[in-house]
Amino acid sequence: MGQVTWQSSGVARAERERRSGYPGRVLWFTGLPGSGKSTLAFSLERELHARGIVCYVLDGDNVRHGLCRDLGFSEADRRENLRRVGEVSKLFVDAGIVVLAALVSPSGEDRQMVRDLFEEGDFAEIYVRCSLEECERRDPKGLYKKARSGQIPSFTGIGAPYDVPERPELTIDTQLESADESVAALIEYLEARGELLGRLAEAGRL
Repeated sequence: MGQVTWQSSGVARAERERRSGYPGRVLWFTGLPGSGKSTLAFSLERELHARGIVCYVLDGDNVRHGLCRDLGFSEADRRENLRRVGEVSKLFVDAGIVVLAALVSPSGEDRQMVRDLFEEGDFAEIYVRCSLEECERRDPKGLYKKARSGQIPSFTGIGAPYDVPERPELTIDTQLESADESVAALIEYLEARGELLGRLAEAGRL
């Protein structure tokens, strides 16, 4: 890296956040395939957008169409997939954007690697809890069926382990809560941290 030098922007992150009225943050949704991570992230994105919050979903499937299209599903490739999404998320946070990253991210060690990229308070792990039985019953992409038939040998929850988060900032149980209830819980969490106030609140519109 001796030939590479970090070039500093003339606009500081604090300046961007003062203008927007809220901080850039990452909400990292993790859970078994089919637990509802993407559905929840996109639903929250719609709610935040309506509140005037600039946000963006980095979905695990979507990033593999471009940013991570060269990666497979080996342990090393999965780790690199998360590292890349983490680095992109870090850039978004510096730009003052709220990132909603929705990836299985089964390894607790790899999730810690991503957390370590961020300053304290910039990263929140959201555990989307749902039993394996319910996820398999939903099977929205037919992946569990393929895993059971041996077509996907290292599928998380069947042929590969999932490390349940030990200390997530928030747990959402999509087996017990509706989509609306789950989004409401996320909004309540963000409001309690004072991260949805911004210019709309100052104008008395929230």
